[in-house]
Amino acid sequence: MKREDFLKSIIGASAFLSLPFSSYSRDGEGIVQMLEDSAKSTRGSLFGFRTDSIEKVRVGIIGLGNRGNTLLEMFQWLVENDHAEIVGLCDLVETKVQKVTEKLSQWQKSVPATYSGNKDEWKKLAQQDNVDLLLIVTPWELHAPMCIYGMNQGKHVASEVPIAYSLKDCWTLVETAEKTQRHCIMLENCCYNEEELFVLNMIENGVFGDITHTEGAYLHDLRAHMLSSDYYQDQWRLKHHIERDGNFYTTHGLGPISFYLNIGRGDTYSHLTSMSSRELNLSETAKKVNSDYTSFKCGDMNSTMIKTELGKTILLQFDVHTGRPYSRINKVVGTKAVHDGYPSRLYVDNGELIYWGHNWLKEEEYQQYKSKYQHPLIAKLKTISKNFKQGHGGMDFVMIYRLIRCLNLGLPLDINVYDSVMWSAITPLSELSVASKSFPMPFPDFTGGKWQGKKDLEIMKMLDVTDK
Repeated sequence: MKREDFLKSIIGASAFLSLPFSSYSRDGEGIVQMLEDSAKSTRGSLFGFRTDSIEKVRVGIIGLGNRGNTLLEMFQWLVENDHAEIVGLCDLVETKVQKVTEKLSQWQKSVPATYSGNKDEWKKLAQQDNVDLLLIVTPWELHAPMCIYGMNQGKHVASEVPIAYSLKDCWTLVETAEKTQRHCIMLENCCYNEEELFVLNMIENGVFGDITHTEGAYLHDLRAHMLSSDYYQDQWRLKHHIERDGNFYTTHGLGPISFYLNIGRGDTYSHLTSMSSRELNLSETAKKVNSDYTSFKCGDMNSTMIKTELGKTILLQFDVHTGRPYSRINKVVGTKAVHDGYPSRLYVDNGELIYWGHNWLKEEEYQQYKSKYQHPLIAKLKTISKNFKQGHGGMDFVMIYRLIRCLNLGLPLDINVYDSVMWSAITPLSELSVASKSFPMPFPDFTGGKWQGKKDLEIMKMLDVTDK
């Protein structure tokens, strides 16, 4: 079967058109060769990338819904301390822009430019001369186009997750960032959570020995939000579940794990295989609440297995249909220790080969490790007490603080464009694998081979500044 025909047969013509394979010959070698041979124009030149320092980062925010409102609040301390200024606000709905402008006026004297009403108004904000950084907080399908347009306007861009959900968009984001020499960061807040940073610091200090296996997830009952006509405008998030099947929300679990495994910094994803369970929970709930949408393609649980080039494994799960307590799992298995999240538990091997000794650390011992290996960034920001716990228990503030202060100082960002697209590319690859009966999918190299060779994580480097 010809390559194009094979792809169309497993994912449909519309999905095929979103994949960057049109320039390749159709000699019947199949999908695996196509993925391995995909775009080779990236150079990996943005590892450790830095630009001139920006004394006060001027920010434009596109998208002022629930998440946009939360991220705006993270800027209060930064604005009050002259590290940042909000210079532009944009949303389709004018009343949202008005409410956010009023909120901002409580702690910022200058008045931002505002845009609303037309679906292309955001481009005017991207063109605004006094914008250094565009913050993109819109529905998923708009993230990549807005980032690409913003970088081409000379702006640094920071996007909510995922930064892309087609392979074509992933390649274009990397190519554009390398061409324009602009920062392109995905705002993965879970990389800044206290637990994940504590585990990362233990890994960096050798507590786990050599890591063999990890597990991460996004297990979050979102039925009420998705079926509501108010929470996600025009129910955009629910509509993805009608036509698609795979892991749509990879980065909350995978981002921290990728830091644990030095992905892009000495190791990379080799290939994955993915499968979804049948769908039942979302459709049954939709019928109970008389939703306009009651039939969904996305299975209740997606499980994706990833293997790295160095032989480590990752189990990634996704379920937003099922009623259950929230969990990202956050499991790390090493030769010397094991961590299991939700609730956070730690086992440290004392070298005694006795099965009855295999217990989680007692609370007192656990707290000793947690205190000893608290990430220095968390320890520092706890001195900014009134801000530290803002946004999802604090990780939103830590993320935005870190982004702005790195730009202030002209330092590399913690999450670069390669991280952003690698963590997001799992989604289209999982869809391909699910549609082809869990066929293994090779992972494209977005780094131009530069993932090879050990590189330090930027998140482990402290900023040489004193903040009051």
